[in-house]
Amino acid sequence: MTDDPIYQEAFSQLTSWLQEAKKLDLREPDAATLATAGKDGRVTARVVLVRRVEPEGLVFFTNSRSVKGRQLAENPRAALCYYWDATGHQVRVEGEAHPIAPEESDAYWATRPRDAQLGSAVSRQSEVLESREAFIQEVLALEARLQGRPVPRPEHWFGYRLQPDQIEFFINRPARMHERTVYLKTPQGWRREWRYP
Repeated sequence: MTDDPIYQEAFSQLTSWLQEAKKLDLREPDAATLATAGKDGRVTARVVLVRRVEPEGLVFFTNSRSVKGRQLAENPRAALCYYWDATGHQVRVEGEAHPIAPEESDAYWATRPRDAQLGSAVSRQSEVLESREAFIQEVLALEARLQGRPVPRPEHWFGYRLQPDQIEFFINRPARMHERTVYLKTPQGWRREWRYP
């Protein structure tokens, strides 16, 4: 329902706030907290970089064998939360996250710096690490094996697209008179509502 005018309004607001944050020369304006939960209901959260914001959803990339990857395999429900203190804006996006097409992941992988590719290819994300030195040695060993050839994308490293069914915009105001606007997907289409802070 990306052609729904209410959803288009929400998407336009999100992209506008992102552009505003990027103009401020913040270190990582694309950073957002991602919350996931497995079938056991245990919730975990961490910061990810949202690499694409499209009408179809927000795309981030990770090792699918990580805690978040395993949780998303059990339960695709997830939430992203952007917060830009410099603008006083927060955006919360809820929905389901599903893997993107392999060719989309390949295309993004090809844009990553080589050292980031090497680190991602070697990392067994979320597993116990003997020592940092052991990790560094694994990266160096992979670089030596490849001898300058491209670093192949591991099959377990790919992108997820979180397809929104709720988007909330929060504006920080004095005296805790904050503004909250929520966009919700319903069986009849998207609707907008305002909420108390």
